[in-house]
Amino acid sequence: MEEPETLGKRKVAENSKLSDETTTQEPTTKRRNSQKRACVHEVAVPNGYTPTKEELIHGTLDNPVFNGDMAKTYPFQLDPFQSVSVACLERKESILVSAHTSAGKTAVAEYAIAMAFRDKQRVIYTSPLKALSNQKYRELQHEFQDVGLMTGDVTLSPNASCLVMTTEILRAMLYRGSEVLKEVSWVIFDEIHYMKDRERGVVWEESIIFLPPAIKMVFLSATMSNATEFAEWICYLHKQPCHVVYTDFRPTPLQHYAFPMGGSGLYLVVDDNEQFREDNFIKMQDTFPKPKSIDGKRSANGKSGGRAAKGSGGSGDSDVYKIVKMIMERKFQPVIIFSFSRRECEQHALSMSKLDFNTDEEKEVVEQVFNNAIQCLNEEDRSLPAIELMLPLLQRGIAVHHSGLLPVIKELVELLFQEGLVKALFATETFAMGLNMPAKTVVFTAVKKWDGDSHRYIGSGEYIQMSGRAGRRGKDERGICIIMIDEQMEMNTLRDMMLGKPAPLLSTFRLSYYTILNLLSRAEGQFTAEHVIRHSFHQFQYEKALPDIENKVSKLEEEAAILNASGEAEVAEYDNLKLAIAPLEKKLMSEIIRPERVLCFLDTGRLVKIREGGIDWGWGVVVNVVKKSSVGTGSTSSHGGAYIVDTLLHCSTGLSENGAKPKPCPPRPGEKGEMHVVPVQLPLISALSSLRIQVPSDLRPLEARQSILLAVQELSSRFPLGFPKLHPVKDMNIQDTEIVDLVSQIEEVEQKLLAHPMHKSQDDQQIKSFQRKAEVNYEIQQFKSKMRDSQLQKFRDELRNRSRVLKKLGHIDADGVVQLKGRAACLIDTGDELLVTELMFNGTFNDLDHHQVAALASCFIPVDKSNEQVNLRNELTKPLQQLQDSARKIAEIQHECKLEINVEEYVESTIRPSLMDVIYSWSKGASFAEIIQMTDIFEGSIIRSARRLDEFLNQLRAAAEAVGESSLESKFAAASESLRRGIMFANSLYL
Repeated sequence: MEEPETLGKRKVAENSKLSDETTTQEPTTKRRNSQKRACVHEVAVPNGYTPTKEELIHGTLDNPVFNGDMAKTYPFQLDPFQSVSVACLERKESILVSAHTSAGKTAVAEYAIAMAFRDKQRVIYTSPLKALSNQKYRELQHEFQDVGLMTGDVTLSPNASCLVMTTEILRAMLYRGSEVLKEVSWVIFDEIHYMKDRERGVVWEESIIFLPPAIKMVFLSATMSNATEFAEWICYLHKQPCHVVYTDFRPTPLQHYAFPMGGSGLYLVVDDNEQFREDNFIKMQDTFPKPKSIDGKRSANGKSGGRAAKGSGGSGDSDVYKIVKMIMERKFQPVIIFSFSRRECEQHALSMSKLDFNTDEEKEVVEQVFNNAIQCLNEEDRSLPAIELMLPLLQRGIAVHHSGLLPVIKELVELLFQEGLVKALFATETFAMGLNMPAKTVVFTAVKKWDGDSHRYIGSGEYIQMSGRAGRRGKDERGICIIMIDEQMEMNTLRDMMLGKPAPLLSTFRLSYYTILNLLSRAEGQFTAEHVIRHSFHQFQYEKALPDIENKVSKLEEEAAILNASGEAEVAEYDNLKLAIAPLEKKLMSEIIRPERVLCFLDTGRLVKIREGGIDWGWGVVVNVVKKSSVGTGSTSSHGGAYIVDTLLHCSTGLSENGAKPKPCPPRPGEKGEMHVVPVQLPLISALSSLRIQVPSDLRPLEARQSILLAVQELSSRFPLGFPKLHPVKDMNIQDTEIVDLVSQIEEVEQKLLAHPMHKSQDDQQIKSFQRKAEVNYEIQQFKSKMRDSQLQKFRDELRNRSRVLKKLGHIDADGVVQLKGRAACLIDTGDELLVTELMFNGTFNDLDHHQVAALASCFIPVDKSNEQVNLRNELTKPLQQLQDSARKIAEIQHECKLEINVEEYVESTIRPSLMDVIYSWSKGASFAEIIQMTDIFEGSIIRSARRLDEFLNQLRAAAEAVGESSLESKFAAASESLRRGIMFANSLYL
């Protein structure tokens, strides 16, 4: 791969005349004082590229300036990063602007739109979410008038010069070869860091790959540490320069305070010069009770008393109540209080019953705006509890904002907040996305969040995004962030969270059947699946890392040569014995950990060794074993991955990348770390000990978990040669001849190892030298295997296997030509395209009425988890069974075609029947008040799912039309029509 050049970084200082005072020094890695307004400019240029711009007007590639007539003027002086960005845009070259929330990236996007209008061209503005697209449409329409909107459920003015759309709509336009794109000069990708989203990130990647080279791109992103790498990918992909303008300047400096739960004081831990105040942190830590107890007892949930004070209900003395009251008394409002649970948001808001922040005049305005907003609803829906209960709260200047709210209430809260009529907003982290809605103060009610796997500390990227809402430009001298801490924590953990580097943007590229079929059906054959794989950001990042890996291998090989010089023969012999035993032990373990053999030995307290790939987590303690449930099936899978072993493991205390997962940290004496319960898949157990230890009933307190670490370390000193293992034959009573034979082979090699002089050697230096040599050899082996294991080849193999699946299911023929079934699947990107086309072609939908069709189609739509058991009426049981049977068949075919897929997991993750009954009732005419009584899922989540379902049904209708199935087409249209009424499809307040 030919790499683009990256011209030198430039640091642009405040008020510099960019044409003559721009310096070429390297920016320091230290964070700058936020008053200096510095920005860094870099540009990636294709090899051999010759610029054609006139230097007097446009400057040079590495020093862009603009001395012509501006396409748009601003009522304020542009910051240096905005001025440099405008100069890059006027050069008609792509640009990535990476800056904090509220730094002013929107001004750059608006300039690109103004340029397109000036040059009589069209421009597309993409955003990751429909709600953001609606808000952006309103904002841009106010500014430019000639603006249209295209989301899955709304199309307004599709012939406008500026089109706001979701990225999925852009990708679909690119696949269909839309005529609109011939008139487009710029595409703006807002929130480009969404590209690392595991589910939807690939949509951004494909859209960028497919865009014609004549179209230039503007990427807007939160700060990310590998912005240059992304620009180099764009340059390599489209053979055009791509500029990076990066700033970590905050227009309003922030002060970060910690509030120890149960206490009453605030401690300044990071000042407005971004200096961490260790002295204050230590004072704050001293306010926590010592590990034993608080007032001689511990609260029921195992946390110290301060945690209980977080409680909800009407408690006027809760910590959140105290903080909000203090903020109002000190005139630090408006305040956003972030919680990581939607229920908690609502409880905190309700606990403010004694507080009132609005004047009588403001109350009247709120009531007027509220009544106007709910006019779009019919009489029946206006009296819903979720609407009626909100007005008294809003009148007092208090509001709630999360994804489970009714859309009309959520938008109403946003509008009132922007107008200063909401003084205290209780929100989840989704409020930190998208439109600039800053406050003076931001409060975090916890330092940890549940991410689906475990409670982990907030990642620095998440903290930066949310804390960035504090401080209103031009209104506040500084913004205030308050983080509530409910237990002692490591100083570095808090420092990393508040001042950590932004996370890099990593590709989550994957191949989907939708992509493969669409590429095969494109007439011009310009893009193939191979082309997309080769040009993905994933492949670019992999190839860019190779030279680094080669250097590491060279250094390790030099070290190995030195280590080999001493006692080489003995070390080699010992090494060979170790190598001989490893595959035997691996084979034995794969037999031992079959669920039917091992589950009865995985009792609480059992010591187990965990290895994940090349990472050794060391010995842990079994807490619990859980079987992943399979929806609607009574079968059990013998596949080990169907079982999760909750294991107490030693994890490093520092945050991993973006706080995603604890880092492994095998317990060695003197090494810092904490015990955490980590969900471990059964196949990751690499050894079982015959030892068991006592596990406390409540593992939430840190000291309870740390006591287990001490017990494991104490056992290590008692068994210096390693923990005794469960004997497969004597202890586990496995009589299988193959296993008995394996055990005797392993014991034979073990005896040779124990008798070897290297094993008996008391020379610590020699042992250390041997251990280091083994580590070096292992690292060399890992790196070499990474170099050999080409990502390209992996994707090629996957492409070949997926093509086999498509042939077996009849989507393509032996020559790769797309058949009728494949043409239908090409039009479906909301649900599982293979499964839904199977239902269309095997007659499942033919036997159903349109109400049943709507209910069955709802199984394909992602929905919040429900705690309730799914009990279906008779009309829906049989269709669900047919759906599950078809899903199982498709999963088995994929498994036969060598795709890594667990049949039961596929069925469970693809089919989500929680809303079947709700959708069926709504389709048959039930009121919204009736259907919300049928489920514990939030009202807003039901509406969001129903709107996605409508979009999905329209895709199914288009697919039926494309293959000439007119009766199915009518049925899908009727199903869609039966949903589109009342509050479910009330117009957005932004439109």
